[in-house]
Amino acid sequence: MTSQKVKQRSEIAEKYTWDLSTMFASLEEFEREFQKIQEEVTKVKTYEGTLAQSSQQLLEALNFYFEVERKVAHLYVYTHLIYDQDQTDSAAQSLEARTRLLYSQLSQNIAFLEPEILSISEEKMDQFLAENSELEPYRHFLDNILRFRPHVLSQSEELLLAQANDAFETASKTFSLLNNADLSFPTIQDENGQEVKLSHSIFGKMLESTDRRVRQETFKAYYTVYDQFKNTFASLISGQVKLHNYLAKVRHFESARHAALFENNIPESVYDTLLEAVHSRLNLLHRYVKMRKDLLEVDQLEMFDMYTPLLGEESIKITYDEAQTIVLEALRPMGEAYLGIIQEAFAERWIDLYENVGKRSGAYSSGTYDSKPYILMNWQDSINHLYTLVHELGHSAHSYLSHQQQDYVYGNYPIFLAEIASTTNENLLTYYLLDKYDAPDQRLFILNHFLDGVKGTVFRQSQFAEFEHLIHQSDAQGTPLTQQYLSDQYRSLNAKYYGDTVNSNSEISLEWTRIPHFYYNYYVFQYATGFSAATFFAEKIYQGDSKALHDYLDFLKSGSSKYPINTMKDAGLDMTKSEYIEATLDVFEERLCEFEKLLSQK
Repeated sequence: MTSQKVKQRSEIAEKYTWDLSTMFASLEEFEREFQKIQEEVTKVKTYEGTLAQSSQQLLEALNFYFEVERKVAHLYVYTHLIYDQDQTDSAAQSLEARTRLLYSQLSQNIAFLEPEILSISEEKMDQFLAENSELEPYRHFLDNILRFRPHVLSQSEELLLAQANDAFETASKTFSLLNNADLSFPTIQDENGQEVKLSHSIFGKMLESTDRRVRQETFKAYYTVYDQFKNTFASLISGQVKLHNYLAKVRHFESARHAALFENNIPESVYDTLLEAVHSRLNLLHRYVKMRKDLLEVDQLEMFDMYTPLLGEESIKITYDEAQTIVLEALRPMGEAYLGIIQEAFAERWIDLYENVGKRSGAYSSGTYDSKPYILMNWQDSINHLYTLVHELGHSAHSYLSHQQQDYVYGNYPIFLAEIASTTNENLLTYYLLDKYDAPDQRLFILNHFLDGVKGTVFRQSQFAEFEHLIHQSDAQGTPLTQQYLSDQYRSLNAKYYGDTVNSNSEISLEWTRIPHFYYNYYVFQYATGFSAATFFAEKIYQGDSKALHDYLDFLKSGSSKYPINTMKDAGLDMTKSEYIEATLDVFEERLCEFEKLLSQK
């Protein structure tokens, strides 16, 4: 579709659009439900101050809240799907804004819930659970709130912190506004001599250019802007780090990292184990970038050379009809029941496939407990879009199974586990394609896709995670986070990860200025652990390990009914140990060796 004019929504064949009529048969039905639920959102607040009265009152409050939240979520997802299929539609804009406001009202009205549960003594909560068996399904939900008790302050102190929430968000909001709205980037000439004004998205595309002059000019021009504001960015990130360290201290956590990982009950050893395992195998990344240097035939590999395709144009073109067949074959090791879900996705119009005017870019999986787990795509006939399709189907199958097997309260899965199901599917696709294609050019392309995935997700995100922890520790120890300090530390880490082959004495030392994840409070490490877990599972499933498959499918069905680390242990993976990361890097080394061998034979 890249060579054709983008179609209007009305021009897309119905079979390539998602079927939202199973959520609401008409907008009139939606409006009736919206009006009815507004009253229930208001009624939620009537339970405030009553939860400790009796076990029955607590039960009724929880039942009512989750019933209302379930309905509001259904309304909101319906309108965000309509909005995303054509964001130029003013009626869709209005619908989405109304339901977003309704969700906000529910959040405000239920703000009393967790503090009030925390105010119930341990003895009384044990009594409630013992005397009222109907509360038992909420035991894990309640435990997940009550384990924060040592970190909850007095009512007056909590009120002061709550009143400061807007002020606490100043650094991250200012970074977002500066980075996304206020920065103005220069223009450069593309391969054809055309003037192109840089932006965040165009920056990434231009670094994929096969013309090194374009890549170099893009890199230098883009970072010239960040260089002008490096002191401002240092002040913002310093403010955010100080906030994380301050809140951790006042809430009696050992550190900002301890506080952040406590949210999902993740031991800090998971973080340390990841970095230690990656450090021990950095020689593999050094080999990979040395190979990239040799293939590109440059005297000095620069960071702007890291994203240009090594093998030129894709050697495999795949239509959507072909993709459906390939996906079903690639996922055959998952068993017939899992394949039935994938077939249902294709047959029952879960997928909104093609680009149209106003449609949101990219791809995602989204749905509610009571809807299909829909998929948005912007399909092109390429192997990269095949990988995107199987990735999003992994998310949707995960949602389908967790919704089917769990009560609403545990129907969603924690973010720590979110990328495992999608990336496991990608890994199974890689196994299938390597079995299917013998031609060296095709195998090289498939191998390169995996190698780039590990480079970008395991190695790069570990580098980010190490930098994030370093700057939090530095601030806690009283080291000023000046732009010079941040740039020096980032340059040093970049050299450590990529080795001598890559020039780290360049604008890459300013990369910390533009990464929004550094404001997310210890988020990025989950990309690396999730990718590694997926590679671990996929290898066992591909090899036909029936117990591993059974345990993996149980994980997909578990939702948030257990803490993530326990969910993984039940699935046969202890994420406090390094074996799964080492296994992933073993696969990386094996495929790197084949890649090097195939290149030597060309």
